[in-house]
Amino acid sequence: MSDVEAFYERADDARFLPTGYARGPWDADAQHAGPPAALLGLAVAPRPGMRVARLTYEIRRPVPLRPLTVSRRVLRSGRSVELVEVALTPDGADEVMRATALSMRAVPGSVPDVSPAPEVPGPEDASPAQFFPVPWEQGYHTAMDVCFATGSFLETGPATAWMRMRVPLVAGEEITPLSRVLTAADSGNGVSAALDFHRYVFVNADLTVSLHRHPEGEWVCLDARTMVDGGGVGLAESALHDTKGPLGRGTQSLYVAERA
Repeated sequence: MSDVEAFYERADDARFLPTGYARGPWDADAQHAGPPAALLGLAVAPRPGMRVARLTYEIRRPVPLRPLTVSRRVLRSGRSVELVEVALTPDGADEVMRATALSMRAVPGSVPDVSPAPEVPGPEDASPAQFFPVPWEQGYHTAMDVCFATGSFLETGPATAWMRMRVPLVAGEEITPLSRVLTAADSGNGVSAALDFHRYVFVNADLTVSLHRHPEGEWVCLDARTMVDGGGVGLAESALHDTKGPLGRGTQSLYVAERA
């Protein structure tokens, strides 16, 4: 495994090599879904003058720690709206993650700005926190700074967590504002777990991120809560913030079951 200080190294325009920082907390051979989601977000590449407004991911199976090839195709290209499909395929395996991205034409100053003021305590008022115990030294848990304004990884229930990338998404490349949001957004289910993760699994099979404005700054906040039905279906929803204020929403559909 590479010792590069980034989630990925770029092998060529469409192929990326994961590092140990992409490893998730549950399986030593699988990635946390946040970095692959951000990698697909990077591949959306909206036309000049357009901005990503919504991404919907289907997580077909865990993303392995193998080289990944990104594919892209345009589904619709209009004057004001563009719809793009992007997908990840590991070497020697079937496609593992797919996303559709809706981008819209953005013209600064063309309409009144209706944006709420900050609604959660900022990162300076939150407490640094360790991830729950992870049995390997390097992974997503060491690549992210996390501070909790309310809740924690070791408590069940709603939580307000600020997250910041410690390493770039791709080695030698500047981190984009969208990458910062997407790398964090898949953690809503984890920070706001409604059930004890020692007794239950709660796996998200999808992720939808909607943004009403462009993110700013290094920190992303997930003001998150999880709801679970007794039949084993749940929903995690996160109000997404930066230090300027609310910027969007993230939702995850959950499969919930007692551990075997």
